[in-house]
Amino acid sequence: MTVIDHTIVGGPALAQERRLVTPIPGPRSQEFLVRKAAAVAAGVSHTVPIEAVAAGGGVVVDADGNSLIDLGSGIAVTSVGNAHPAVVAAVQDAVAQMTHTCFMISPYESYVAVAEKLNRLTPGDHVKKSALFNSGAEAVENAVKIARRYTGRPAVVAFDHAYHGRTNLTMALTAKSMPYKSGFGPFASEVYRAPASYPFRDGLTGPEAAAKTISLIEKQIGAENLAAVLIEPIQGEGGFIVPADGFLPAIVEWCRANGVVFIADEVQTGFARTGAMFASELFGIVPDLITTAKGIAGGMPLAAVTGRAEIMDATHAGGLGGTYGGNPVACAAAVAAIDAFENEGMLEHAQRIGQLLRTRLEALQSSDPRIGEVRGHGAMVAIEFVDPETKAPDAALTSAIAKTAIAAGVIVLTCGTYGNVIRFLPPLTIGDDLLAEGLDVVAAALAELT
Repeated sequence: MTVIDHTIVGGPALAQERRLVTPIPGPRSQEFLVRKAAAVAAGVSHTVPIEAVAAGGGVVVDADGNSLIDLGSGIAVTSVGNAHPAVVAAVQDAVAQMTHTCFMISPYESYVAVAEKLNRLTPGDHVKKSALFNSGAEAVENAVKIARRYTGRPAVVAFDHAYHGRTNLTMALTAKSMPYKSGFGPFASEVYRAPASYPFRDGLTGPEAAAKTISLIEKQIGAENLAAVLIEPIQGEGGFIVPADGFLPAIVEWCRANGVVFIADEVQTGFARTGAMFASELFGIVPDLITTAKGIAGGMPLAAVTGRAEIMDATHAGGLGGTYGGNPVACAAAVAAIDAFENEGMLEHAQRIGQLLRTRLEALQSSDPRIGEVRGHGAMVAIEFVDPETKAPDAALTSAIAKTAIAAGVIVLTCGTYGNVIRFLPPLTIGDDLLAEGLDVVAAALAELT
């Protein structure tokens, strides 16, 4: 696999290695974390106890000189690698021209260029339009607004295990209470929850799971009241849950037959992460609307809603927007990042990473019954940890493995409704050897915690 030489501006190229100079956290990071605790709200927590000072390729470097293998990509954001040279150059050029005008006041070319790329790349050959925003949650919220305006209906269906954001509406759409919703209600109304396909736990085929979902929607909500069905094609925070074959196509077919807008939340799955440009392609579905963010701009804050032109155009002039939405610097970064996804073999990289992850993790599973399932696509793969006898979720083991791996210099993230899933989201630029070493560390942590 080709590894891009990521150079941090003003500094040397980062060695693509795991290097522990001090225990984690080291003394400088410890000082920094004291400052953080004094200055930053307690609700803004952190996973890795370091002060990050540089990142590139497949590593994050801290203030003490430790170099950690990055298997999280800032939660699937730096898919093209942190500080990708083309993204850095695009940002530098853009910021020297202008930092902001507000597209709703004085529009500029880079916003249009991003919209054009999204309209071309997202699934389906129908005429599409896009609108740009700042975050995944903001994109989801606007997709719901658009669907409600288009249909004239109020209700929205979200799913068990879903995660869609931290705004009031997206908290209502999100399934898991702690830490995302607890104590923050009341939430937005006319949001309903339906069962998702979770093959490891429900044992249903895709058509069986879809029939159960559709029956609930028809009985408890009614298609005539429903504006949109919103789902992550592969559920992210919920545990990288891959639906059974046939589930998503059946839901899409029902939506089409009943005039319901089908929204695919591809904030985490989008932009080559799953080995396809968008995860919807893996399941043969074409969403009416698709939300994107995270990997779209190589680390700059940007998000989008893209969809059928007639749906996107249903909103009155001025009904969509935001002061910073589609900021010119973020748009320039997105143009460069999307070019990298298309022209630097990122899809092939993701597929190869997926093969390496699945091969290694499934080998671990074959000898350790605490691994209930290995699942995912491309560079979006997870392990679900369970009690070997009962298959009950084992959140304590999951947390211990993650903490042990981080202490050994490998950044891994946990997720899952039950807190018992470790997810692997390496940058698509990571080298084979570095990825293998990171998995060695995770395997050693698992063995240590027998």
